[in-house]
Amino acid sequence: MPIDTVFFDVGETLVDETRLWAGWAEWLNVPQLTLFGVLGGVIARGQHHRAVFEIVRPGIDIAAEEAARAAAGQAPVFDRRDFYPDALPCLAALRQRGYRIGLAGNNPASAERALRAMNLPVDCIASSASWGVEKPAPEFFARVAGLAGVPPQRIAYVGDRADNDVAPAAAAGMLAVFLRRGPWAMLQAGLPEAARAHIRLETLAELPGALERLTGW
Repeated sequence: MPIDTVFFDVGETLVDETRLWAGWAEWLNVPQLTLFGVLGGVIARGQHHRAVFEIVRPGIDIAAEEAARAAAGQAPVFDRRDFYPDALPCLAALRQRGYRIGLAGNNPASAERALRAMNLPVDCIASSASWGVEKPAPEFFARVAGLAGVPPQRIAYVGDRADNDVAPAAAAGMLAVFLRRGPWAMLQAGLPEAARAHIRLETLAELPGALERLTGW
């Protein structure tokens, strides 16, 4: 069955999260190296990324801190400058080739609103917040297929995480695409879950050609 729909994870797939994490380090008065080092440890242990905040500030109320940052004009939300240089050109190239394109990741409602306001060349946008379910739950990928309105076998799901993106997308019957960039990808590239990827990329510039070579997958 041919692939005619491509869904993307957001953080570290399309968006470089460096500025967002640096902003948290500044807000929490923690050296950037410390916060980034703790993040690496959290990834290596397979913990949820929000464990970083509890480690550097035990007892932290993350929701309250997010609200305080927003009130101070420092809402922790990405914008167009945070997209990796290959991200928007990849979306445009896929659109030109006739693929339907969706964005769906483990993101808060504020990130989904930001994406919707950017007038991106995509057909649909969703998030774990709006669906009430996070990757790697099978229900998340069922929602992706439902939103796309096509069988999973016609969907390619592109992400940087072997555990949250590649393995569950493959299990759902989708074509799993592993993008090896960002801290999760670098640390997880050798895991068995990463080996389930049907396509492995170093850059999104490679994606249109890779999909074309797999027409009829």
